[in-house]
Parts: sequence; C-alpha cells; structure tokens
Amino acid sequence: MTGVPPQSLPTTKPWPALWSLVIGFFMILVDSTIVSIATPALMRSLDASITAVVWVTSAYLLAYAVPLLITGRLGDMFGPKRVYLVGLTVFTLASAACGLSNTIEALIAARAVQGLGASMMTPQTMAVITRIFPPDKRGPAMGLWGSVAGVASLVGPVLGGVLIDTLGWEWIFFVNLPVGVIGFLAVVRHVPSLERHPHRFDWFGVALNVIGMFLIVFGIQEGQTYDWGTITGPISVWSLIIAGAVVLVFFAIFQSRAAEPLVPPALFRDRNFSVANGAILVMGFLVTAMMFPMTLFAQTARGLTPTQAALLSLPLAVITGVLAPIVGRLIDRSDPKWFAVGGFTLMVVSMAVYAWFMRPGISILWLLIPSGMFGAANACIWGPLSVSATRNLPLHRAGAGSGIYNTTRQIGAVLGSAAIAAFMEAQLSAQLGSASGDAGMAAMGTRIPAPLEMGFSTAMSHSMLMPGAVAVLGIVATLLLAPPQARPAGRRPSPTHPPTKDSDPTRGTEHRTTDPTRQES
Repeated sequence: MTGVPPQSLPTTKPWPALWSLVIGFFMILVDSTIVSIATPALMRSLDASITAVVWVTSAYLLAYAVPLLITGRLGDMFGPKRVYLVGLTVFTLASAACGLSNTIEALIAARAVQGLGASMMTPQTMAVITRIFPPDKRGPAMGLWGSVAGVASLVGPVLGGVLIDTLGWEWIFFVNLPVGVIGFLAVVRHVPSLERHPHRFDWFGVALNVIGMFLIVFGIQEGQTYDWGTITGPISVWSLIIAGAVVLVFFAIFQSRAAEPLVPPALFRDRNFSVANGAILVMGFLVTAMMFPMTLFAQTARGLTPTQAALLSLPLAVITGVLAPIVGRLIDRSDPKWFAVGGFTLMVVSMAVYAWFMRPGISILWLLIPSGMFGAANACIWGPLSVSATRNLPLHRAGAGSGIYNTTRQIGAVLGSAAIAAFMEAQLSAQLGSASGDAGMAAMGTRIPAPLEMGFSTAMSHSMLMPGAVAVLGIVATLLLAPPQARPAGRRPSPTHPPTKDSDPTRGTEHRTTDPTRQES
C-alpha cells in the first residue's frame, strides 16, 4: 500500500471506467425485480405458493443487503476493482445454478448466493465514482448511475416477460452468463486499481445485523401464513419481529462503541448523508413492493402473458432512462433537494392512479399513464439522492459510505418484498374470504375464475396503496435535505475528515500519485 492521501484523485479516464462497472451493476439490479414477472410461471413449474415464490426475491435481497456493510469495507482494503471482479464471478456462477434449479428450495438457496455476489459489486460502483470524479463533476456520473438503477430495476420485468414467453423461466437467469463475461472483461480493461486503506472487521456486529434483519423479514413475510399467531411452541410471529428489533437496537449500541464500526457514526453527522439514507430506504421499498400486485393483477385478473404484463412498465423504463441523465446535469447547477421532493410527490400520485385503474373491465392501456408518472418520479429521485449522500464523503470513507447507502436501499427492498407479500395475502383474505386459497391457486394458471375477479382486483388495487403511503415518508425525508454549499475548486471538506495541509490535493504535490494502476501494489 502506498502513502497516497485519501483526498487525491487518480488520473484516469473516468467515463470508460464507469460504463464498464455499469454493465454488471445493471445486471444485478435487473435480478432484483426480474423474478416478480415470473411469479405465476414459478408457481406452476415448481409447485410453489405465492409466499414461497416471494422468498425467491426476499432471499436474494436479504443476502444482498446484509453483507454490504462488509463488502464496502473490503473494497477499501483490497481495492474496489478486485472485490468487484470477485463478486461478479460469484454472481455469474450462481445465476447458472438458479437456472438449473428444479425445486423452489434449491432456487431460493441459489438466489441467496447470487445476492452475496451482488453485495460485493454494488458498493464498489459508488466508491469508484466518488474516487475518480471530482465533486463538481459528479452530477452527470450520478445521473448515469441513477438512470441505470432506475431503468434496471424496472426493465427487469420486461426482459423477464420476453424470456419466459419464448425460452422459459430458467433463461431469466441464464441470460446473465454472457453479460457477466462481458462485464468482467470490460472492468479488467478500463477500471483503475485505486488506493487501499487498512480496516478491521467487526464480526460481532455482522452477526447482530444478520440475525436482526432475518428475524424481522421472516416475521413480516410469514406473518399471514401463521395468521400472525403462534409458529411453534412459545415462538410467535410477533415475538420474532420484536426480537429482531431488539437485536438491531443492540447492534446500534454496539456500533457506537466499536473501535472501527461497520456503520461509522461520524458519517451520520452529515445531515444530507443521514437524510438521503432515509429517503433511499423508502425508494428501495417502493420499487420492490409495487411490482408484485401489478404483475398478479395483469396476469391473473386480466389474463395477460408475462410479456404483455411486462410491457405495461415500458413507459416507466423509457421515461426514467431519458430524464435521469438530464436531471443529473441539472443537479450540478441547482439544489438536488427539490428534484427529490417532486419525485416522491409524483410517486404518491402514481400509486394512487395505479390503484384507481386496477379494476375489472377497464382498458389495460390506462395503466400506461401511472407507469409514465412513476418513470418521471424515478428519474428525479435516484441521482439527486446519490449526489446528496456522497457530496461530503471523505475519499477514505467512500467504501464504508457507499456500503451503508446501498445497504439502506436494499434493506428497504427486503422490507418492501416482505411487507407486500403479507399485505397482499391479508387483502385476499379480506376480499375473498374462504375463496382466497382458490385465488392463490388461480395465480398458477392463466386467469382467475370470473366470480373471483372483482375481489382479486380489489385486493391488488388496495395493495398498491401501501407503497403509496410509504412514499409520503420520502417526501418528508427529502424536505430535510440541506442545500449544497459552495467550496473552493478542488477542495473536498468533510465533517468526518477535514482536509489538512498534507491531505488537501490543492496544496503541494509531494504526496500525490498520478498512476492509478500502481496504487494497489
């Protein structure tokens, strides 16, 4: 390891490096939502219930979210390029295992390994952006990152629908194999080897985080299965959720006293980092939660094929892809806060419009309107939140900061998948009573019986209101963002690591390194 100060930026071509990382980043985000469109196909092929199929997504998201606190730190220790490549290899091999699975249990296990690979890749993407783009040039880079995050999370169902209809559900995983190889070669060629920083690992903190998150997610997702009562003996659904919350409280207390915590409390002294993490938690929840009721309504209540159902999200993906880079350029010259506030406001409206149009007899084309609204909202959220979160991060904390930020987003996604599964089952029971089991079986076919269509549609419509209510929290959070402060060119002040004479790249060159390929030696 060299004596490169954390504030210095390597001389490299940042855009080819970013585009190379984007290939793998796009792939892992597609896999966060691609399974939602395959829900009926997986139920039929693997003889699984709705809750079991939702676990295919939840296992991926849970294994993705929890290790992010460590994998961001691994990037600091061994270099983000190396950790990214290892993660991409694990993800690609696990994708092959997913496609070869012949039971729902095997698929859930393979998805968990896939999530572990994804967790190694994601924080390295943001860390590289933070290290190779100067603060005043980071808006367009985060705009690209935001557009990829938004489009990939929502294009997944479109791609999944086409693959399921033409080749079978297995190919939603097999398609990752050539993409993984291309992404690997691109990163090897274009991404520089950046400086490394020594860290210690808080394994006890890791264990507390894993246990707490699993207890909460399992309790929420399986609550309706056990009628929110006893699971076995003295163990009940609510006891698991409460125990998980208590464990996470102990995790927070332990982190505040650890010598080198997984979640450095000093980072949260920056107001925008704290607020942006709260807002991205909401965003992760929304993107995951809204897909399941939408997919089941389109395929089960209206009889659409997976491809036809997926095309309903096409305006969403297209508008996000077009607007996100524009927003990225604008936030370099204006306050990102108001883009994010407007985005979450439009998100609330789009969820309400979705719920209004999800009823029998209405033309399915009406659903393209809230899809487009969601896309515009999406474009106004990802980039502005990312810029706000990373604006004041010191470079030596880039890995930890991006790990926390992406962990928060994925925790939101995990909670979203668990909550929407429980809420949908509760709504089906409320609207259909004893016939709710028949509705679940109907989801394994092409269309629900006509007598159940109204009740099923109402249940899915009401389910869309739940993420809409959560989006209100996003509005509240983003209203608390502080405006960006002007700083001298080249300066990178930080609340956690103020620049000094030796670490400020604007003062002298005795500690600066200009060859990024030599910094990892």
